[in-house]
Amino acid sequence: MHEMSIAMAVVGQVEEAAEAAGASGVSVVRLQVGELAGVVPDALAFCFELACAGTVLEGAELVVEPVVARAHCSSCTDEWAVGIPPELCCPGCGSAAHVELLSGRELQILSVTWEDGDGTGAAQDPAEAPYRPANPTPRSAEPCAEWST
Repeated sequence: MHEMSIAMAVVGQVEEAAEAAGASGVSVVRLQVGELAGVVPDALAFCFELACAGTVLEGAELVVEPVVARAHCSSCTDEWAVGIPPELCCPGCGSAAHVELLSGRELQILSVTWEDGDGTGAAQDPAEAPYRPANPTPRSAEPCAEWST
């Protein structure tokens, strides 16, 4: 179950950012999860609760915002929801060669709400957070580049 490793990574990142900001506790963590990310939301919620135990996130609510997988065909400009299992052939022209996945692979922290050391709540946008991963995973801008041989 990889949801536990995802939950632990989220808790670790949020805990580090909250402690750097002097937060006394975290009340809400909002995640964006694409339907093609391979994450089972109920399993993630269960693992998140376990991973939060004994941290500044203990008792925090996990809010998962699903993202529908969508694709675009550059041959005929059609756009569609790909569904599960994903339909990556264009329903408009039948092409699969010029299809780009627009959304559905997301897995990111959208925001965190924590209690400041003075007892007031603060919402933190990850883009403005003082925390930055020490070793971010590089990703190619080219779709599916990691699968090519």
